[in-house]
Amino acid sequence: WSGEVSQVLVTEVGDFVLKRADGFWAYQLAVVADDAEQGITDVVRGADLLDSTPRQIYLQRLLGVPTPRYMHVPVVSNELGEKLSKQTGATALDMARPVEELLAAARFLRLGVERCDSVEGFWRQAVDAWAAAWCR
Repeated sequence: WSGEVSQVLVTEVGDFVLKRADGFWAYQLAVVADDAEQGITDVVRGADLLDSTPRQIYLQRLLGVPTPRYMHVPVVSNELGEKLSKQTGATALDMARPVEELLAAARFLRLGVERCDSVEGFWRQAVDAWAAAWCR
């Protein structure tokens, strides 16, 4: 979605934290270890995390683990351009209307899924639409 991205870690990022001051492993290393352990081959995440992906690829290479294919999709934002989240006061999804909520997400991602009668029907269409658009 974002196209090919490159980053020179030495000049654009520098050193980055692998273990936090509280003793917990930092996100960058934890996600690399988790993905490798689980055999993850494809990662789809928000474009707000695009800058951290080169760090993860660097760690994967150092650790000799496979690098998944990455895709970063646009982040839904409010009228102020802020990422929708609890912190910005975003309303929760209406779980009483799952098909409508899924169709709204499909419209945002331009999947071409406009109508369906059930959650199962949505997923059948959405998986096919995603594969046609992105799995070449």
